[in-house]
Amino acid sequence: MSTFTFPSQQVGDFTITAISDGYLTASLDFLSNIDPSDASRMQSDAGQKEPSAVHINCYVVREAGRTILIDGGAGGIKHWGGRLKTNLSLAGVEPSEIDTILLTHAHPDHVGGLVDTAGQIAFPNAELVAHQREVEFWQDDGNLSHANERSRGNFLIARQVFDGYRNKLRTFDEGEVLPGIRAMSLPGHTAGHSGYLLESHDQGLLVWGDIVHFPHIQIERPDVSIAFDQDPSLAATTRSRLLDLVSSEGLLIAGMHLGELGFARIKRTSGSYGLLYENEA
Repeated sequence: MSTFTFPSQQVGDFTITAISDGYLTASLDFLSNIDPSDASRMQSDAGQKEPSAVHINCYVVREAGRTILIDGGAGGIKHWGGRLKTNLSLAGVEPSEIDTILLTHAHPDHVGGLVDTAGQIAFPNAELVAHQREVEFWQDDGNLSHANERSRGNFLIARQVFDGYRNKLRTFDEGEVLPGIRAMSLPGHTAGHSGYLLESHDQGLLVWGDIVHFPHIQIERPDVSIAFDQDPSLAATTRSRLLDLVSSEGLLIAGMHLGELGFARIKRTSGSYGLLYENEA
């Protein structure tokens, strides 16, 4: 048994564990619709000592003999993250045990850890499940031809992953992707950006992917988008809509950039949203 305790939640028959992949760096200048000095102040007020450090979470879901991984972290690409494999081992999970990988989207900090440094798939027994629009976007040569240099690298990483898992790749449009797990279209950050709603015994949890990168800023100010968004306006609209939904329903959420605690609820008071972490270990 592991002596390490990772943030974990029980939702009916599902056990969901947040596994850190480490951090990526993203300047506050990447944010739009906010003055960088205001963004820096909000980070400081929230106790964020390194304002440009963005934490990367992945999630392991266990239920009825299944071991599911949601996103694969950065895998050390661009010197980001790279801690997933070690932390999975500390959590008592071997790569061969993962039978399904649910992908929120194919940015490097979500798929980089799905292949090793030699380009081989890191989870040999896993089916890779992704939104059809997400796969089509990254495989489209027209999109690649219009991409800037940074984005071209992202295309090549995504294609390497989709190619590696090509015999184990399943795409969806909407609806249930596994028993008790339903995909939710959350467009804007990428074309096929998706959340996953886990429901069991009248309990629920939404893994919302990259709805926020700087949670202490973007939950209070949902109009603030980041340069990583393919469609910043649509991403902001999706964020506002989802914050309204999860706050009104009191739904437990998990997000790839929520921070080390991994799980939270959104509270709405006096017309603005706030973040309340769930501290249950």
